[in-house]
Amino acid sequence: MNLRRLKYFVKIVDIGSLTQAAEVLHIAQPALSQQVVTLEGELNQQLLIRTRRGVTPTEAGKILYAHARTILRQCEQAQEAVINVGQTLSGQVAIGLAPGAVASSLTTLLLQRVRDRYPDILVYLHENSGSQLNEKVISGQLDMAVLYDRTPTAGVNSTPLIKEDLWLVGTGEAPGAAVELVEMAQMNLFLPRDYSAVRRRVDEAFTLRRLSARIIGEIESLSTLIAAVSSGMGVTVLPESAARKLASACGGWMARIIAPTLNLPLSLNVSATLPLSPCTLAVKTILLSLLHKSVQEDRALMLVS
Repeated sequence: MNLRRLKYFVKIVDIGSLTQAAEVLHIAQPALSQQVVTLEGELNQQLLIRTRRGVTPTEAGKILYAHARTILRQCEQAQEAVINVGQTLSGQVAIGLAPGAVASSLTTLLLQRVRDRYPDILVYLHENSGSQLNEKVISGQLDMAVLYDRTPTAGVNSTPLIKEDLWLVGTGEAPGAAVELVEMAQMNLFLPRDYSAVRRRVDEAFTLRRLSARIIGEIESLSTLIAAVSSGMGVTVLPESAARKLASACGGWMARIIAPTLNLPLSLNVSATLPLSPCTLAVKTILLSLLHKSVQEDRALMLVS
């Protein structure tokens, strides 16, 4: 195997089409097909299933894809490390963010700080659910991810950041500064899908109290959630940082959830096997500094309130 064939194979799987991959790679399709045939011959395994709709990896292809992503990312990091010795840091840093995480509200400031200090570093931001972010960290598609993570994940090293309480957000008449779970059971709720850390925590709390949640809509998009809550049809549950943003956007209220108090631990996750590049370490330092400052400001605001 050589790196060029691995690069070709990854691109084909990512796009799902030999024809389109050939266009992106600026190579003739027959030549690209031959590279795949050669790779399959070297491994003595069929790697791709060809259909009228495109191509999909076989089980062997999926295994190779995961390893190839890691290998190619390691090669990129090695090249960056060598090039950057004694030079201005340059390269790309990919960061994953869980929807509603406090870090997502700092993206503009993060981009500005990185640009000011390291103008040759390109930051790529990707928002997704926690489980998918961890998978991308393990495969090397992301250098790090900030997410709500309650259980250890194999292949990932987690640095605990903070614990954020969950708050109820709505419009109209406020229930007060706090609301008990039993009261929430009587309200119409807009919640994310069940793979979300927030949804899992809420479902767990209702199950333990033998209560049923009245969920009238499952919403992932923040803009859609703002519109739904603004309509007054229902309320939603979010970590404190996201709750403040939503309440401000829709002119609504916030109420801390109690009896029981619900919270989620926020962590910074990196691969347990892939080393961090100098660029990633530099951006990580900036991100942690911004997160720490944001947490201190939120605590000061709570004391004033």
